[in-house]
Amino acid sequence: MPDGSNSDHAFQPSCAKLDTYNWLSDIELSPDESRIEIVEVRFKSSEKEFFKVLYGMDLKEGDIVAVESSPGHDIGIVSLTGEVVKLQMKKKKIRISTDDMKKVYRRTRVSDIEKWVSAVKLEDEAIFKTRKAATELNLAMKINDVEYQGDGTKAIFYYTADERVDFRDLIKVLAEKFRVRIEMKQIGARQEAARIGGIGSCGRELCCATWMTNFNSVSTNNARTQQLSLNPSKLAGQCGKLKCCLNYENSTYLEALEEFPSSHVKLKTKKGIAEYQKADVFKRFIWYSYSNDFTSMMAIPLDKVKEIVKMNEKGKLPEKLEDFAETLERKAEYENGHENDDFYRFDKDEIY
Repeated sequence: MPDGSNSDHAFQPSCAKLDTYNWLSDIELSPDESRIEIVEVRFKSSEKEFFKVLYGMDLKEGDIVAVESSPGHDIGIVSLTGEVVKLQMKKKKIRISTDDMKKVYRRTRVSDIEKWVSAVKLEDEAIFKTRKAATELNLAMKINDVEYQGDGTKAIFYYTADERVDFRDLIKVLAEKFRVRIEMKQIGARQEAARIGGIGSCGRELCCATWMTNFNSVSTNNARTQQLSLNPSKLAGQCGKLKCCLNYENSTYLEALEEFPSSHVKLKTKKGIAEYQKADVFKRFIWYSYSNDFTSMMAIPLDKVKEIVKMNEKGKLPEKLEDFAETLERKAEYENGHENDDFYRFDKDEIY
């Protein structure tokens, strides 16, 4: 190791989406403050939990530890230590109390790591065997992932299903096959995509598989706010739900649209009444067409639209909209192949 390097910084957050930056790591506690004896530990399944540290155990971020589970113990990686853990618990609305909190038993020994690695190697084979068993039992469910507990005594099977599934027979089959305690856990379509991963239509790896850990609801109103075509095949992600990225810029659009007049406002001219068609937030254009000719649209700058609205309020009518238009456009007539698709299915309740 080069001179001047610090072994405490050997572990650095990288591409693991459950890594958390400890921005309070360089702040020292005052003498009258007691150190919090709780750490945040991350596991494979996009999950983090908080554990009580036993007296005298000095843990650092990146340490692999054996923690209390039910039954037995599990293996995880410490993701946060110190005072920032309090803020994380407050954010997740978890009461800071060590009385009923699970414990960190110890740093892992070589035997713990070997048993953990052996358990992880069983997961891929378990997925295929479980899918085959579910098919033979004619169960309407899809097995997405299997996670073995660190000590190999329990396995969690994650599945998706459209309806309630009676998997009691499946549990008996799995318990006989794998000789471990079986736990079935249903997840939603977004969690399924996060576990499986993939490439989005943008050409990048799925956000849910790389960095997103919390899923916020996405409404069809977000698509309308951003003036997007209501085409389910383009707005749906790999999970079949509305793309999470529709939330990213929605607040910016809402703020920009506060300057725009309502879409219900009609522009009155001597040539005729013009109705709203669409808006370009970034170019600050609004497209209008005459009520008797919806095939021709005109792009009117936002300041000109406000000027016409003020004239109409005073009872004045401009000669025609063409005098204010920057661009003229004719609507293309085509058949919408998705007109029978239920776009509002995205607004139905889902499992998170």
